[in-house]
Amino acid sequence: MLVETKALVLHSIKYNDSSLIAHCYTETLGIQSFMLKGILSAKKGKIRKAHFQPLTLLKLQFQHKNKGGLNFIKELRVEQPYQSIYASIDKNTIALFLSEVLYKSLREEETNPLLFEYLENAVLWLDSHDTIANFHLLFLLKLTQFLGFYPNAQESLGEYFNLEDGCFTLEQPLAHHLTGNTAMHLKQLMGMNFASDNLPKLNQTSRRELINALVQYFELHLHGFSKPKSLEILHQIFR
Repeated sequence: MLVETKALVLHSIKYNDSSLIAHCYTETLGIQSFMLKGILSAKKGKIRKAHFQPLTLLKLQFQHKNKGGLNFIKELRVEQPYQSIYASIDKNTIALFLSEVLYKSLREEETNPLLFEYLENAVLWLDSHDTIANFHLLFLLKLTQFLGFYPNAQESLGEYFNLEDGCFTLEQPLAHHLTGNTAMHLKQLMGMNFASDNLPKLNQTSRRELINALVQYFELHLHGFSKPKSLEILHQIFR
């Protein structure tokens, strides 16, 4: 079946001396993997290694293999050239981190147009705005809405956040939980969007604690999810 779709690059890995295997989240078919033969040694060609940087937004045409396996791209173009993501070390680091989170979170060949729309709009917002220190925090929190474990907003009066149950409580949970400023900042972010005027102003320590808590939240709710290797790079950039 010939497919034409938008796709967001999540991950690529070298295959032998000259090729790459790329994993993308597509608008119409969910996660798809592609064999890019000779892309590392080719000096010319329509498909280049630069097309497969983290979170690049592409328009692909390929012959889809219904039984899974690696697909081969017939046509490719950049759907939306970014103006700043790859020129800014801050934004590039965020893109690296978020692409790794998405690669570890999205595993199914399942169509979810609303999720794709959210990812596309979020990345375009990152590219076009300068105040982005808390972007990755909101991105992960809003992503949980699509993954099925968004914090329970009906029970937000408690000072403790139970990471296993995904809700605030008045009594301190016995197991994994947040308290103090970290729980308060999580509560403040709920319901906000990237452009909200009243986003909490977080210092280095608060931001680090909250992103670590969100990563732990993902680990507890997604089978097989592990802490992204790029998390420490993110901490170094946003000190």
